[in-house]
Amino acid sequence: MKRGLLPGLGLAIVLLFAASLLIGPAQLSIADSLSGLMAGDDSPVALVMREIRLPRALLALLIGASLGLAGAAMQGYLRNPLAEPGLIGVSASAALGAVIAIQSGFAAAFVLGLPLAALAGALAAVLLVMALAGPGGTSLTLILAGIAVSALASALTSLVLNLSPNPFAASEIVFWMMGSLEDRSMIHVWIALPFMALGLLLLGTLGRGLDALTLGEDAAQAMGIQVSRLRLQLVFGTACVVGAGTAVAGAIGFVGLVVPHILRPFVGAHPSRLLWASALGGAVMVLTADIATRVILPDRDLKLGVLTALVGAPLFLHLILKLRKERL
Repeated sequence: MKRGLLPGLGLAIVLLFAASLLIGPAQLSIADSLSGLMAGDDSPVALVMREIRLPRALLALLIGASLGLAGAAMQGYLRNPLAEPGLIGVSASAALGAVIAIQSGFAAAFVLGLPLAALAGALAAVLLVMALAGPGGTSLTLILAGIAVSALASALTSLVLNLSPNPFAASEIVFWMMGSLEDRSMIHVWIALPFMALGLLLLGTLGRGLDALTLGEDAAQAMGIQVSRLRLQLVFGTACVVGAGTAVAGAIGFVGLVVPHILRPFVGAHPSRLLWASALGGAVMVLTADIATRVILPDRDLKLGVLTALVGAPLFLHLILKLRKERL
């Protein structure tokens, strides 16, 4: 690993987190922002800082780190640089749960209806994937099960939109699926935090097993790695972080796919070194993108998921072309 990579990413996170707290439509000075953040009163400035900007910055940090770590872990386990956290169908199933909550009116009737329904969808997805893959399933079986669940969830989401009699609900569903951190509160932070903390713990301790898997599953088992247990830990960890992120922010793509690609040349061939570097890199990417949504078009509701896709897709295409040139 190149010296200074992790400290540099950590410093970037601190600066971007501070910028996220200071940038917004309310033109507040640095002194006013800091005093509002620390104040114990209910002044307008304090409410803006504590109830709008702070939750948004915290969610960007948590979601970015979670997606980056999950992407690196998934690529390490499958030994495939094209793998990404949504491969096991959790993201699409969480989106389906949220869509059903919006369409049925459950989200409007209950303030926590949408994130809870999305988490329920993510849980259903992981149980279905594990049932389809089986306790002794291979990596290929896991991929196929994830693709099947993701395709089914996407088809059901499209069916709900197609049959929706309420144009306002359909519009809300479409905008929610684009992904955004706008108008999120500390309630959303507390909903996502336990699941993300558990997921980060499960995924962050996979390093030794992922390093062993680079030699193949047989060699890893000979080294004492329980591959089935590692797969279970990977799936549940990914489900926790992706499901919680989708539940509170909608679909935010390309982070877990692109960030490990960018950082892999700096950490070498050991997947364990890439895990936490990708977590920090993911946080940097989402914080930067969320700030950009407020700076590029401040008068329009530019969605975070749209921006990450616009940035991530060209980067991914560049990486593909680079790999092709290296193989020629």
